[in-house]
Amino acid sequence: MTDSVFYNAHHAPIGAFATFTLGFPGSKGGFGIELAKPADEPIYIGVEDVGGGSYSALPFFSYAPEGEPEKRAEADYDVEGLAEFSRPRKVRQFPPSAVRRNMGAGVDEWQAGDLTFRLYSPVRSVPDPDKADPDTLREAIAPAVLAELTVDNREGAKPRRAFFGFSGASRSSGMRLLDESGLVGVGQGACTAIATDDRDVWAGLAFQPEKILEPSDDDNLAFLVGNLGLLVGVVKPGERRTFRFAIGFFRDGQTTTGIETRYLYRRFFGCIEDVLKHALANFARTSSEAEAFDARLRERLSPERAWMTAHAIRSYFGSTQLLEREDGQPLWVVNEGEYRMMNTFDLTVDHVFFEIAMNPWTVRNVLDLFVERYSYEDDVQVPCQSEPKPGGLAFTHDMGVANAFSPRGKSGYEQSGLTGCFSYMSSEELLNWVLTAGLYLTHTGDSAWAASRRGVFLDCLRSLENRDHWEDALRNGVMGLDGARCRGGSEITTYDSLDASLGQARNNLYLAVKAWAAYLLLERALSGLGETSGACRARVQAERAAATILAARDGCGLLPAVIGEGVDARIIPAIEALVYPVAAGLHDEFPELRAALGYHLESVLRTGACKFADGGWKLSSTSRNSWLSKIYLCQFVAERILGRPIDAEADRAHVAWLLDRDNAYYAWSDQMVEGKAVGSRYYPRGVTSVLWMCSGNRPIAELRELLQSRPGRAD
Repeated sequence: MTDSVFYNAHHAPIGAFATFTLGFPGSKGGFGIELAKPADEPIYIGVEDVGGGSYSALPFFSYAPEGEPEKRAEADYDVEGLAEFSRPRKVRQFPPSAVRRNMGAGVDEWQAGDLTFRLYSPVRSVPDPDKADPDTLREAIAPAVLAELTVDNREGAKPRRAFFGFSGASRSSGMRLLDESGLVGVGQGACTAIATDDRDVWAGLAFQPEKILEPSDDDNLAFLVGNLGLLVGVVKPGERRTFRFAIGFFRDGQTTTGIETRYLYRRFFGCIEDVLKHALANFARTSSEAEAFDARLRERLSPERAWMTAHAIRSYFGSTQLLEREDGQPLWVVNEGEYRMMNTFDLTVDHVFFEIAMNPWTVRNVLDLFVERYSYEDDVQVPCQSEPKPGGLAFTHDMGVANAFSPRGKSGYEQSGLTGCFSYMSSEELLNWVLTAGLYLTHTGDSAWAASRRGVFLDCLRSLENRDHWEDALRNGVMGLDGARCRGGSEITTYDSLDASLGQARNNLYLAVKAWAAYLLLERALSGLGETSGACRARVQAERAAATILAARDGCGLLPAVIGEGVDARIIPAIEALVYPVAAGLHDEFPELRAALGYHLESVLRTGACKFADGGWKLSSTSRNSWLSKIYLCQFVAERILGRPIDAEADRAHVAWLLDRDNAYYAWSDQMVEGKAVGSRYYPRGVTSVLWMCSGNRPIAELRELLQSRPGRAD
C-alpha cells in the first residue's frame, strides 16, 4: 500500500483510556494514560549485532543531534563529571530503509534485519457488565496489550542479546523492577509496566541501555535512580527465539469528578502485577483473535481501506473508558481524542454503527445518561427577535472534559452569544439522540427500554417540530430556529470550525436530510409503542422535509448548502444521513429524494467543486477543511446506497494525509485542512470506516457477524 512505516498508532486495551503509542521516529511514543497526545517516551526494541559488542534497535528513541554534546542523565548527580557512570554508546538505530512494517487492527509488526517485533491489541466486544459472566468480562477489559520479540540467530556463531524497554516520562513516579513471583519486569510507579514470565530474561534499571545489556555486576541492575528500564534475553547460536511480554496499565482510586467513578477493571485486578499475569496467561487466545480479525479485514477491503480502518479502530479503543459508579453501575465513555471531551454526542452518533455491532449495551448506557443528566428544556428564538417561542427537549454537546463530568444540563463546550465555535449544537444533538436510539432499538428489539423512554421519544418529536416552527401550518420539516440558550447567537453543527456551508445549523442542507432521517426513525419507534398520533406527526414532518429539500434544487439539479439564505456552496454531507434509514432497514423510503441527492453528489464530484487537487474529498466547495470520518461515512453512502464506484484515487489521497510527516505523530486524525491535521487529532471517530466492510443492505447486522470473532456475543 505504502512505503511509509513511520507513523504513530495506538496499541490500546478496551475501556482503560490508555495506550502504548508507537511508530513515529524518536522519543515520540510510549505509555499514555488519559493523555491528549503521545507520551513522548523513548522506547528501546533491539538486538545485538551478529559480530557481538554492538546493538541495533528500532528508531523509537533519540540521541543528541550529530555535533551536539550528549546530555548525560547522571549529570544532576555527578555535577563535575568526575565519575565513570557512562559508557560509549553501543546501541544505534536501524537505518530507516531497513525497517518494514505491516499494521492491522489487531497486529502491528516491524521487521529489521533478523529482528521481528509484534504488538497484539484486543479487538473484542465488551459484554454488558450487569449480565456478563465475570471471566468473560475480565478478559474483555483487562488493561494490557501484548508483545513478541523474535530474533533469528540460526546463522549466527555467537549468542546475541535481545531487549525491550522504556524510559518513563512521569514526573511523579520513578522506574522500578517488579518484585512479583513469576514475573520479570520493569515499570514506572504503579501505573505502567512491561513484564514477561520467561525465566531466562533479566531486568535492569540504569541511565543508559549499555549498563543493563552488559552489567559489570548483577547487583547494579537494581539502580532505582536510573530512568531507563530494559528486559533482556539471550538467543543462542543456531536458534530462533521469541520472547513474549505483557504491556500493562493500571489506575487506582477515584477516576472522575462530577460523577465519582473508578475503572471497572478494578473489580478484577488489585494491582498492575495482577494485570500482567492475566495478560500473559491468556497470550495465545488474544494473539490468535487479533490475527483472525486482521485476516477478515484484509479479505473485505483494499489495502488502503484495510489500513485506514485498522488505524481508526486502534484510535477509537485508545479513547474508550469503562467506569464504575459508587453504586456499581457501569458508565461508558469515549473521549474525544486530543480534546478529551467525554461522550461528545456528535461523535456518539458516528460511533454507533461500530458499537451496536460490537457491544450495543454501551449505546443504551450513553443514551440513558444523556436523558438522566445531560438533557434540558429550552425555548427557541427567531433570528433578530428577542421574544422566545416554545421549544422543548434538548441535549448537551458532551458530558464534560478530561475526567471532569460537567453539571447537570451543561456541557463542557457550549457558550451563549456566539455564531461559530463553542456555540450550542442543541438541534443536532437532539437529532443525534433520535437517530442513535432508533438504531439501538432496531437492532436489539429492546422493547422494555423503548417503553421506559416513551416520553422521551414524544418529547423529541415535539421539540423537533418546534425547532422547525412553533406553528404547525408554517412548518417545512427543516430546523429554522435557534435555541434560546444561544442568547442572540446562532446554533452550529458538528462542523464547528467551518463556514456557513456546514457550520451554520439553521436551514442547513446537511441537517435537513438528517432531520428527514430522524423523523423516519421516530415514526417507526412511536408506531412500535402504539403512539399512532405521534407516528403520523413524524411522518408528516419527514414528508415536509423531503419536499423542502427537493424544492431547493436549482436549474442544474444542485442543492444549496443552506436553504433559502443565499448560501450556494455545495456540500458532500448532503448525502450523509441516507445511512440511517438504510441501517434501520428502511430501504425503499423516498426514492425521489435519494435520486436527487445522488445526482447532487455526482455533480459536485464530477465538476471538482468538492475535490482537492490530490483527489481527496472536499466536504464543502467553499472550505479547505475536511473531516476524514465524515468522508468515510459519505463514501459508504455513495457506494453502497447510491451505487457510485469506489474512488480509489481518493483513498490513496486520504492515506497520504494520515501519513504526512506533520500528521503521522498524532496517529489517526480527523480534521484536515488541505491534507494537514489542524485539529481533531489522536481521534476516535474514524470507526465510521468499518461500514466499508458491508454490502449495504443490512450494514449493522452484517458488521456484527464480521467484527465479532469470539464464540460469545455481547448482550
